[in-house]
Amino acid sequence: MVGVCNQCGLPTDLCVCETIAREQQKITVGIEKRKFGKKYTIIKGFKNEVNIDEIFRKLKSKFACGGTAKNGQIELQGDHKARTRAVLVDLGFPGETIEIQH
Repeated sequence: MVGVCNQCGLPTDLCVCETIAREQQKITVGIEKRKFGKKYTIIKGFKNEVNIDEIFRKLKSKFACGGTAKNGQIELQGDHKARTRAVLVDLGFPGETIEIQH
């Protein structure tokens, strides 16, 4: 038995709600210095329609680092802002909606 999406009414294997939600995100990527001079890459701007835990697992695996996903943002240990845009584009986010802060 195939489930039905609550938002669009399509079967779950044909649902495009998450794809549409990814195209409407405005994501910012920045660096934050914390205790003992450690750097964290902070990725903000995710809305509720996107599965942030799945994105977090893929980023953590790709960069081979630790981190956390909470309060609608992803925190990765280390400075990964140079490579983050390419990985997010591979995950389906449009490149022009991703802002890298300096």
